[in-house]
Amino acid sequence: MKTILVDAIGAFVIEGQGIFKAMFDMLEKYPNKKIILTNADDEQMVKFGLTNMPYEIFTLKHNPEKTDTKYYERMLEYFGLKKNNVVYFEHSRDAVKSAESAGITTYHYDSDKKDLENLKKFLDENL
Repeated sequence: MKTILVDAIGAFVIEGQGIFKAMFDMLEKYPNKKIILTNADDEQMVKFGLTNMPYEIFTLKHNPEKTDTKYYERMLEYFGLKKNNVVYFEHSRDAVKSAESAGITTYHYDSDKKDLENLKKFLDENL
């Protein structure tokens, strides 16, 4: 079963509001493991409320950034995952390109539109 990689800030967590409940409710309908990906350092983890999430969190604290393919290679290695056994949604176009360069099936999630319908379609088609 594929693992769902979830973008933290700008997708799953709305700055100043916390967890995007509609997205959480949608993700909970999938039995797949979920991992939240972020770049947050220790201070940002507290600032954005990432210290108490419903899913495991992975961060490299900006070393390297999610815009660097090495971020995804290290994440896959850390969890013992294969690139063809994960799907990822991310709000940053540069991070999407980086994840795709690492061979990960990735969806650009438009954080302004909060389009859960197309996100669900992506997950349904790729899980």
